Amino acid sequence: MSEHKIIAILGATGAQGGGLVRAILDDPHGGFTPRAITRDPDTPRAKALAAMGAEVVGADLDDSASMELALAGAHGAYFVTFFWEHFSPEREKAQVRALAQAAKGAGLNHVIWSTLEDTRRWVPLDDDRMPTLMGEYKVPHFDAKGESNACFTELGVPTTFLLTSFYWDNLIHFGMGPKPGPDGRLAFTLPMGDKKLPGIAAEDIGRCAYGIFQGGAQYIGKTLGICGEQLTGAQMAAELGQALGQEVVYDAVTPAQFRGFGFPGAEDLGNMFQFKADFETDFCAARDPVLSRALNPRLQDFRTWLARNKDRIPAA
Repeated sequence: MSEHKIIAILGATGAQGGGLVRAILDDPHGGFTPRAITRDPDTPRAKALAAMGAEVVGADLDDSASMELALAGAHGAYFVTFFWEHFSPEREKAQVRALAQAAKGAGLNHVIWSTLEDTRRWVPLDDDRMPTLMGEYKVPHFDAKGESNACFTELGVPTTFLLTSFYWDNLIHFGMGPKPGPDGRLAFTLPMGDKKLPGIAAEDIGRCAYGIFQGGAQYIGKTLGICGEQLTGAQMAAELGQALGQEVVYDAVTPAQFRGFGFPGAEDLGNMFQFKADFETDFCAARDPVLSRALNPRLQDFRTWLARNKDRIPAA
């Protein structure tokens, strides 16, 4: 393993990074070895990665010195930030700027930055079709990432910009699975009208990233978008019903209704879904399931993911 190239992986105990750690470990002859970066190496998830064979190191996104140490000697790195931990686009932008500087200082050969669109390119702040949030954003958790792409290009960091998609795992972990309505029927709520939503199994993001690292230099400087399948809300409800063995109806609320649900981040997510629906052609075109399968031959479609995970969805 000492001859293998080290890939330093942020979010290694989470959805995206964890998938990449496992993808590398699943291919012991692939030429790479994972360095899992986590704030606390003593957590059960971190210890599980170590038991699987990953190098586990402690570092904090808000501590640039610790990040520089965590990247030392690595060939490449996978960078992801977690907006929902703090809900601050300014903090997220500062974190990405520090990551780009640390990558430059470490002389990394290949960085994958998990990013999203800056929606203000499509919906300027003075466009009132959706509210402006925090004074200068339309979709804060998108816009902060998209704006931060420039940190890597301006420093000349060899980077692949990876556009991700809606996690189907949100149906398990974040309360987005079907819920019983007043009539007792299960309802799947999504403010997308009849527009398609690109989605992906969270673990497949890491496996696609592994394919990018395997491809190497040909992907540096490129923006690649990944998804497992693009489905309407009605199609997702039908697949959910088939998997769960009971009818699931599609509750196509409006983005304004979704923004009014009142949970933390509801306005941000309501704007996000409206952006995806209003600019369906651009958003879907940027995420190619054919490319995704080329990067990750084990790519799951929604039906396959449901077959494997239906019992984990709370409504089940």
